[in-house]
Amino acid sequence: PPLATAGPIFRTTMTQPLTVPPGQKIRLADFDPRYCGEWTKAQAEPEIEKHVSALSELTYRLYAEDRRSLLIVLQGIDTAGKDGTIRTVMRGVNPQVCRVTSFKQPSAEELDHDFLWRIHKAVPGRGEVGIFNRSHYEDVIVVRVHELVPEKIWKRRYDVINVFEEMLVESGTTILKFFLHISREEQKERLMARLADPTKRWKFSKNDLLERKRWDEYDRAFDDALTYCNTEAAPWHIVPADRKWYRNLAISRTIHEALAKIDPQFPPAEEGLEEVLID
Repeated sequence: PPLATAGPIFRTTMTQPLTVPPGQKIRLADFDPRYCGEWTKAQAEPEIEKHVSALSELTYRLYAEDRRSLLIVLQGIDTAGKDGTIRTVMRGVNPQVCRVTSFKQPSAEELDHDFLWRIHKAVPGRGEVGIFNRSHYEDVIVVRVHELVPEKIWKRRYDVINVFEEMLVESGTTILKFFLHISREEQKERLMARLADPTKRWKFSKNDLLERKRWDEYDRAFDDALTYCNTEAAPWHIVPADRKWYRNLAISRTIHEALAKIDPQFPPAEEGLEEVLID
């Protein structure tokens, strides 16, 4: 089904669905990572700018209202484009409003607590936008692929995550979860580009090649995480990400739509200000 439109926000629809109804099995193999519908890059660029501009105003209103919050989760395999998405889509947002948290290998202190301890500390407060560059889903993906905990433990975590996210939503946080879906061929191109560019070589690690050999294992882990943690409260958005411009279009407009639905308002001014004189 096409992605629903919302008034003037969207110029046209995207016919490959970004979301799947909860309860259905999700297989990334069913989604084309190079999909862009009838869009061209030239058509997409002004649309992206429109959404980015709208996010600047809407997030400022969210901050001023100070009642609700927005959590954006970016998940995907290495080189999927999490950093690039943040740089492009959120570039107009006041840093005072937005906080980005990157979840890397847990520290010794974090390992001494439950797996959600470090996550809960980074959840956005009222009026804030929080962005997770990787997230609590590492604990049902990387942990599973590398067999860091027994299967019976990571399998229980799907339900724990769902309860956690539902609690956040009930507390006033809108959750937007984006899986950046790229092909194995596109990852190869991006890894080669990192090696070829001295300004990007610092991002390359030989370990990336070892992880790449586990592509099929990661695919199975992604499929299960997307299926079991795709809920009414916090659905997954599967974003075709081989084309960076289409990725940015899909994500910027989805965030725009969500914030427009929240429709944050400036709080009323203090009474009697019309009589104030400033010498």
